[in-house]
Amino acid sequence: MKAGIKVFAPATVANVAVGFDILGFALEKPGDEIIARFADTPGLRITKVTGAKGKLPLDIEKNTAGFAALKLLEHLGEQQRGVELEIHKKMPFGSGLGSSAASAAGGVMAVNELLGRPLEKRQLLPFAVLGEQVADGAYHADNVAPSLIGGMILIRSNETLDVHRLPVPAGIHATVIYPHVEILTKDARNVLSNTVTLKQCIQQTGNIAGLLAGLYQSDLELIARSLNDVIIEPQRARLIPHFQEVKEAALKAGVLGCSISGAGPSIFALSANSLIAEEAGLAMKRVFDEAKISNDLFVSPINQEGAVKL
Repeated sequence: MKAGIKVFAPATVANVAVGFDILGFALEKPGDEIIARFADTPGLRITKVTGAKGKLPLDIEKNTAGFAALKLLEHLGEQQRGVELEIHKKMPFGSGLGSSAASAAGGVMAVNELLGRPLEKRQLLPFAVLGEQVADGAYHADNVAPSLIGGMILIRSNETLDVHRLPVPAGIHATVIYPHVEILTKDARNVLSNTVTLKQCIQQTGNIAGLLAGLYQSDLELIARSLNDVIIEPQRARLIPHFQEVKEAALKAGVLGCSISGAGPSIFALSANSLIAEEAGLAMKRVFDEAKISNDLFVSPINQEGAVKL
């Protein structure tokens, strides 16, 4: 077997409460591993998928990692180059942690590394977004961008991929709890109203502006006042069992804010330090444990690297 390139692409938290489809950040774990290697047979193929319980197709056109890699190869004029991909899923599907985005980011980066890195990381973003679009039909980068390039990301425009890294105050940690109930992104979008009141618009705009100012000024109190989603969370919270109890437990433990990660069912909180993040995680976990709902807990600083070659 020919030597290959292995890439790790991390899970992400999208929306960050107040930034629906325009904010996201990367976690240190969990994530996906993608292996790319040259092959004698022309064309791109997926030869192996693990950890997916049969849910991922080997068909390049229907696989997020495969399609992202294919679009990169086409852009480089290398679509006839023999390349094989292995996809090792190490994070859950339908969790609100950007599973499909991690695969797309990992796939495009692995092939780019295999070819000798003809493009910089940021230049890979359009192909990774096209890959994730295979999964949910939407062209948005709030999971893909942080998974690929790391950090806390603002997407000013998804259409033009006008993407910017935001500063993160020292010590900030994320707590994410994933209850083992499935919520598909398309279902979570279907519950959303197409209308927003003027009052909601003003409140949400103030909150996202306050969050950005808080990040730039390292003003934790301003961040805490701003992490309040008045539009999306109230509509989606009913899809997640015990959401309000989990949120209350996190806030009581001293987190800066708590809301739904992506489309859910995962719930995230941001804290000023790792101790609060860990204590909040135990409190959040206790709610699901008492309700006899299996769950996974992750505590992580904001991952500033994104996808990395292993």
